[in-house]
Amino acid sequence: MSFKICIIGAGSVGFTKKLCSDLLKVREFEEIEIALTDINEHNLDMIRQIIERIVSVNGLKTRVTATTDRRAALTGARYIMNCVRIGGLEAFETDISIPLKYGVDQCVGDTICAGGIMYGQRGISAMLEFCRDINEVAEPGALLLNYANPMVMMTWAALGAGVNTVGLCHGVPNGHRQIARALGVPFEEVDIVCSGINHQTWYLDIRHNGRKIGREELTEAFERHPVYSEQEKVRIDVLKRFGFYSTESNGHLSEYLPWYRKRPEEITNWINLDVWINGETGGYLRYCTENRNWFEEDFPKFLDEAGKSLDAHERTDEHASWILEALETGRVYRGHFNVRNGGIIPNLPEDCIVESPGFVDRFGINMVEGITLPPACQATCNASVNVQRMAVEAALTGDVELLKQAVLHDPLVGAICTPDEVWQMVDEMLVAQEQWLPQYADAIPAARERLKTPKVQTRDWAGAARLGVRSVEELRENKKAQEATKDSGHGLGTKVMS
Repeated sequence: MSFKICIIGAGSVGFTKKLCSDLLKVREFEEIEIALTDINEHNLDMIRQIIERIVSVNGLKTRVTATTDRRAALTGARYIMNCVRIGGLEAFETDISIPLKYGVDQCVGDTICAGGIMYGQRGISAMLEFCRDINEVAEPGALLLNYANPMVMMTWAALGAGVNTVGLCHGVPNGHRQIARALGVPFEEVDIVCSGINHQTWYLDIRHNGRKIGREELTEAFERHPVYSEQEKVRIDVLKRFGFYSTESNGHLSEYLPWYRKRPEEITNWINLDVWINGETGGYLRYCTENRNWFEEDFPKFLDEAGKSLDAHERTDEHASWILEALETGRVYRGHFNVRNGGIIPNLPEDCIVESPGFVDRFGINMVEGITLPPACQATCNASVNVQRMAVEAALTGDVELLKQAVLHDPLVGAICTPDEVWQMVDEMLVAQEQWLPQYADAIPAARERLKTPKVQTRDWAGAARLGVRSVEELRENKKAQEATKDSGHGLGTKVMS
């Protein structure tokens, strides 16, 4: 087979290496072209060297190209993978630090909440440019596989721009593995049906060798687990109250709901600092910063590791390679995908983006229809859908008032901030992120003027549980300690993915 795959944001080096390694494990894909593109020439060159080395060492005929000219990379592409973080860590830092001044303590800030909504404003502006190029120069009917957050908003915008798009996230398989570990059974013996919206997806049916696992059994399994009972307090509490387990980690879930992070003195009751994703203030920002620093220093080591045979690479459960294999070969793949609802989940709005089961074959991505969410799960999803819809429309039109209304209606922000605080916070974020928000160019001068006479006082607050960025040497020592713990048999379930 010979076709072209373009990866936008390929400078996300570790993730791009994983995606490409998975693709090259498909025997029919040996002669494809992988076109890498990124605005960061330095990172782009690093990932080019890594992928070229994998191809060379394994004697493959795969063609690898790398260019900062996105349009050239997209020309003739049948598949496009979007992995961008618009604004990088510089903008991400303001997604976390500015809301903290108003009392909004986020762990991740990339889906909804104040940080996620602003991340969406930056991302959608860029997504519209990607879609324009895809419509003009990619292969007709090209499929965009969106990995970029905020998943729902980015996918919503791409579909609205007329591009065939599916959103992909690893939350469902990660939680699936966790459930198996909690039950103390092999992963392959556990089947699940999961449905909802991205990062608020619910395990509606869990079966071990065909036997249905009920709420009480699952709750007891998590509460007696030595690690999860400490790391997943929010998820366990929601399981008890809703009757269903969420895909999202403790830290993620805690910032999508109005109940667990609204009182600073209570936040530490619900989180755990063992791993960033369990609820640490700005945890994902710290994690990303540390990994960037580590990769910069250890690039020669990563390049050396790329020289290993692909026989040693175990294909991951990232959806992309499996979807492309199914579309190109007809080998059926079942997964959970982010698509326009259109009746897939009857009790969620038709226009929203849902994450639900589907099957892929030569005929495309075929979703299972008619899965109805339980009332509490539906209500939680709907609260986010309304915020997402307003945020997407604001990003498309540059409507500052609608943007502020979206932030006002966010569950966590609304539990903490007054309307005046929301209006001022959004003004401050618009000004701080001006260079990535072209759609608000005409409105930002007025926001800057309003900030000269602030209506509300802010505070210098690091959050309820913020940790410092570790040095590369500290990271190495920590990794050694984790490996020692794992080898001794005490690390069960502690490995997580972002």
